[in-house]
Amino acid sequence: MKSHNQYKNYPLAHTYSIVARDEKTGQLGVGVQSHYFNVSIVTWGESGVGVVATQSFVNKSFGLRGLELLKEGKSPEEALNELIYKDEGRDVRQVSILDAKGRVATHTGAKCIKHAGHKLGENFSVQANMMLSEKVWPLMAEAFENSKGLPLAERIINSLEAAETVGGDIRGKQSANILIFSGEPYNEKWEEPLMDLRVDDNEEPLREIRRLLTLYRAYEQGDKGDQAMEHGDIIEALEFYKKGMEMVPDNLELKYWTAVSLANSKKIDESLVLFKDVFQKYDNWRTLTERLPEVNLLNIEKEDLEKILQV
Repeated sequence: MKSHNQYKNYPLAHTYSIVARDEKTGQLGVGVQSHYFNVSIVTWGESGVGVVATQSFVNKSFGLRGLELLKEGKSPEEALNELIYKDEGRDVRQVSILDAKGRVATHTGAKCIKHAGHKLGENFSVQANMMLSEKVWPLMAEAFENSKGLPLAERIINSLEAAETVGGDIRGKQSANILIFSGEPYNEKWEEPLMDLRVDDNEEPLREIRRLLTLYRAYEQGDKGDQAMEHGDIIEALEFYKKGMEMVPDNLELKYWTAVSLANSKKIDESLVLFKDVFQKYDNWRTLTERLPEVNLLNIEKEDLEKILQV
């Protein structure tokens, strides 16, 4: 067995992670947190295929190679065995592979720095190395199992946060990443992943990634509002924009388009309150408002437009 010094060219992403499948939607997800800059080297996936977490002394090739083996028809266990068998560094690797059927296989090398281990469950696996406590991965599994009914990304964050309650990475915290993929294959590769949230360097990476997830959910509502606007459904657009704004009330983008939808719904007085707040914080929104009528995004009387621009 080679010494650890002989693996100096491999990134040392000692960390904890989870690979998981949502049994209702079929979505696939992988999430990680570590005291390591840009820990997204751990996370890999492809819609309709599976997800991979490769960590400890990271063999980054395991990500794409693992997915290719799944696409060849191999089970996660067969794919993992092939990767590990050919790898002289197997004893310092930790890797987990989950496929679109929810089957999962995980390897924790005998030389991974303690505390290290993993736990498999139905449609998921949690794994960790260089942890302060051996309680990390059992508690991660428990948190994931106890959050059934929530969207997959929220369940993944719950699992990652649980690790911190018993010490997490012995070195502390720095970065986090969550990827979500469809359970069905996409021909349009630009449509995946469904979600890619990343925090490269932060004192509280999980707190920050949860904030980003809230923002992501709010913008999902905003995107639905945009689609409704494109189809001329002003009432539905307003409902979506309002939902998004309520999630992140200080976000000017969502507040602005809520105001536009209110104005288009002939609720000028209500819109003025929001327009005023947005314009006071960044006056370029006022200039944008002047340009909307010519592209039919703001369909109001000239005097109402003047009221808005003068707030």
